[in-house]
Amino acid sequence: MSIDELGKSDTNPSTGAVSGVDTIAAQIGRWAADVTMEEVPERVVERALLHILDCVGLAYASSNYDFAKRALAAVSEFGAGDTPVIGHSVRLSPRDAALLNGVLVHGLDYDDTHLGGVIHASASALPAAISVASDRHLPGKDLLLGYLIALEVSSRVGAAANSGLHAHGFHPTGVVGAFGSAVAAARLGGLNAEGIATAQGFVGSLASGVMEFLETGASTKRVHPGWAAASGITAAAFAKHGFESPPAIYEGRFGLFALHTPLGHEIDLSKATEGFGSDWELLRVGIKPYPACHFTHAFADAAQILLDTHGFAPADIESITCLVPEEIVPVVLEPAANKLRPRSDYDAKFSLPFIVSAIFNRGRFTLAELEDDVLRDPQILDLAAKVSYQADPNKTFPKYFHGEVIVRLKDGRELRHRENDNRGSEERPLSREDIEAKYYDNMSLATNRAHGQRVHEAVMGLLDEGDSANFAEALRG
Repeated sequence: MSIDELGKSDTNPSTGAVSGVDTIAAQIGRWAADVTMEEVPERVVERALLHILDCVGLAYASSNYDFAKRALAAVSEFGAGDTPVIGHSVRLSPRDAALLNGVLVHGLDYDDTHLGGVIHASASALPAAISVASDRHLPGKDLLLGYLIALEVSSRVGAAANSGLHAHGFHPTGVVGAFGSAVAAARLGGLNAEGIATAQGFVGSLASGVMEFLETGASTKRVHPGWAAASGITAAAFAKHGFESPPAIYEGRFGLFALHTPLGHEIDLSKATEGFGSDWELLRVGIKPYPACHFTHAFADAAQILLDTHGFAPADIESITCLVPEEIVPVVLEPAANKLRPRSDYDAKFSLPFIVSAIFNRGRFTLAELEDDVLRDPQILDLAAKVSYQADPNKTFPKYFHGEVIVRLKDGRELRHRENDNRGSEERPLSREDIEAKYYDNMSLATNRAHGQRVHEAVMGLLDEGDSANFAEALRG
């Protein structure tokens, strides 16, 4: 269905309802009101705990960066509270703690991604669940269920847009993350199916996140998932106290899909609700092996494999060509001047030329490759200028995040490698050992091994925790 057809058809302009249709918000509300932890398969629970562990490690790693200090200073302007913040001694109100935790989890752009929805799925889901569950002193299993509910809803709503939010200049993490957070906050707050549907209708007026940061490398994107979590908590509170909201917030004439995707864009409304209770989107959420935009990961792996296999030096390279899906060009290749000479670490995370060049020059791409001295390295910048791109004739995006790198050497050889699916995807998930190694690497940037182990134990024991407030306390620095 194209979005212009949707906008013209079934909506009653006087009520906002879709004639004769059980709205998406109502369907989601019923599922979220009824689902229990007993219905969640063991493999989903095990994987969810690893995703939470990954988020916590990232929040700790972020705490040493200037953006985290600025975010803390900004949020602290609104006053203190009782809710702990991951990796910090400060306590804030539940909403402000969710906002800051979202910034910390997402700030390094190293957090997990649901590829179908093209969203950072956990960065709003976990902060919202921690704040509401700990504030209400709910059992740890309820916090975990709230996290899963938020992630499942956001992922499905993002997938229904079929990459349309990105195409229209909206950041899905900030926009659809608010809907998942609202559902989780409403469920954890004790609302019934109708109340959960109302919270979704309300959060549609709060959800936000624009892609203009790409033009300058601005750090506003770091705030998107935290704002989504805070918006979801806000919407649930208004729903609890009887505020009405538009029932067709997704499919209505002025609903999410009509306003946030391009005219004529093909969407799939069925993806917003299909599979609840039997198909768990968490298993399609990929944990990142690189601290950069997920669109670049297959290219980073291809570059690393070419370098490790053939052992050439940067000086040996005549040119580099990347075969890319055309949809990712505006994100990781434009504007060209910014991508060839990133002005900030955030600019560099979204620069395919810089990432490929850094790997060929330094043999890796980690957080260390985003430090200021590396961003100014003339050898990396010179080689980045030799990176060009062509449309990939064998595109399978967005089902798969693929990439092919072709290196032409000065001796006349042409070397190429293709990754058909990035590591960390549903079909190539990182192992538990990989995820735990990443966690401890990130924790080492902010704390000692013993503290890292205590936090690890708290996360992996979440199901047995009797009070989520204890869990939130264990995550503090």
